[in-house]
Amino acid sequence: MENILLKISIMLVPALLAVTAHEVAHGFAAERFGDPTARLLGRLTLNPIKHLDPIGTIALLVFGFGWARPVPVNPNNLRRSRLDMTWVALAGPSANLMLALCCAVLLRGVVSFAMVIPQEGQLFAMIEPVALMAAFGLYINVILGVFNLLPIPPLDGGRIIMNVLPEKQALMFRKIEPFGLLLIIFLVFGTSLWQDVLGPLVFSMVALLAGPQIDVVERTMHLLFYS
Repeated sequence: MENILLKISIMLVPALLAVTAHEVAHGFAAERFGDPTARLLGRLTLNPIKHLDPIGTIALLVFGFGWARPVPVNPNNLRRSRLDMTWVALAGPSANLMLALCCAVLLRGVVSFAMVIPQEGQLFAMIEPVALMAAFGLYINVILGVFNLLPIPPLDGGRIIMNVLPEKQALMFRKIEPFGLLLIIFLVFGTSLWQDVLGPLVFSMVALLAGPQIDVVERTMHLLFYS
């Protein structure tokens, strides 16, 4: 039980911030292009309770990736419906990649700070949990950013494809959406897509951002998912 509580304490804040920022970014972008739906429904807030999906949150904490309730967007309110929807779709993954960068800066900063202060005392003791949270925040935001760009509806990458294709082809592509979740599960768990493509891509991006602190990220992931 103690080990489970430790893992949740490390993962909860970065995970909630990652999925919340993703959805708020969609809503904020939509409002900038003329659709106030998210704001009118109270979804332009960093309060995670407004965005949580129970199953998606559990998946996030158990498997290392998950989802929140999608922010509603009304394309009819957008000034240039298809083009603006492309930018709205890009906003979510972009927010996650920006958060990943912030977590990387925080991780490098706290580890560097730990090297120049005495190892006894409360200040040093506080650094380790912050470093672990930053390391997980870096990982989960890269995962969400990359995963959501897969060109499969209802993921953001699929919505981008639907809005850049000619209308006839977009309508045909849209027919995939009802089966999108099953297709995603099959590709991730039933093929080598994760092992051969997504996993190496995620690790390369995390390693690039973490730099010399990649070992902290690796130790954090081992603690959270393999111990």
